[in-house]
Formats: sequence, structure tokens, C-alpha cells
Amino acid sequence: MKYLIVGLGNVGKEYELTRHNIGFRVLDALANASNTIFELDRYAFKTTIKYKGKSLILIKPSTYMNLSGKAVKYWSNKENISTQNIFVVVDDIALPFGTIRIRAGGSNGGHNGLSNIDEILESNHYPRLRFGIGNNFPKGKQADYVLSPFLPEEEKVLPFYIETMKNAILSFVSNGIQHCMNEYNRYIFPPEDK
Repeated sequence: MKYLIVGLGNVGKEYELTRHNIGFRVLDALANASNTIFELDRYAFKTTIKYKGKSLILIKPSTYMNLSGKAVKYWSNKENISTQNIFVVVDDIALPFGTIRIRAGGSNGGHNGLSNIDEILESNHYPRLRFGIGNNFPKGKQADYVLSPFLPEEEKVLPFYIETMKNAILSFVSNGIQHCMNEYNRYIFPPEDK
């Protein structure tokens, strides 16, 4: 059984720690946990990990956010992976910081990366995990906001959320989308500082 796990973001040092790149960071955590590294391949940085006898092909599209669909289409075709075994991790300004929302499919919510995937796959019936980055920006400044770094207090708790999202992906692979949604679709509080 094969899965295509897609983290959305933009390539380049200047984008590395921005809100828009949370998908890349979650996939980095998955790869690190399996002691594997990404290598540049067609349309994406790619690596493969094994989990409970299943193959997870991890891709971080190198096409920039707005053309993410190219990488998803190429690798899902090449690896012969059906849409219900594609799992996309993405940032979402419509959700408060720290909120995790997992869906089996549905609207792209105006997100350019998801919108491009929908268009190129000609389907929105693929599972996705949206991570809330909040919307604390003045009117007309959305692009600046998503391409800016997390606040220091957000960055401090981000490892907790990245670990939670990593576990959500593994739950999806081992238990299916319904169980994954039941387990992770709630506001999860980071542990208090002792």
C-alpha cells in the first residue's frame, strides 16, 4: 500500500520559517524521524519512508505554492496512487493559530496551493490537514502575512504542533481518514510551561 504525503510551501531559504511553509516543516519532521533526507527529483524534493509495512512517498513541491498541483499529479501518476491515498498538509488563515482540521476532501478555502491541486487533479476528493496560522493582518496584507515568520511565542510551541501533525499523518496511514479526523479534529493545547 502506497501513500503520497504532500507538504505545501515555497522553496528557498527566505521562505523556510514562514507561515506558508508549515507543510514543508511537518514533512521534514517525518523524514527526520525516519533518518531519511529529501533529494530534488521531478517537480519536488522527495523521499520515501516505511511505516507499518506501508510506503509513504513524501514530497515538498519545488514548483512554488501556486503550482503545487504539477508535483502532486506527476508523483501520484508515477507511483500509481489514488486520490484517497494522497494527504496534503497546508496552512490556513481561516483557522486560529494551533487549530488542526482534517477533511477527506472539499473546498480549497481560497488557498492557492490547494486550488492548483484541485484544478490539475480535476478533483477535490483528497484528504488534507489544514493548520491554523490565524489572520492577524490588516486588509490587503494577506500575502505579506503568510510569507512572514511565526511570532516568537508561536514558534516556541510549534514543535508540539508539528509533532501532533506528524502523528496525525501516521494515524491516517494506519487507521484511515475517519479515525484520523475523530482523533485530531479538535483544538489541541500545547503542554504548559512548568
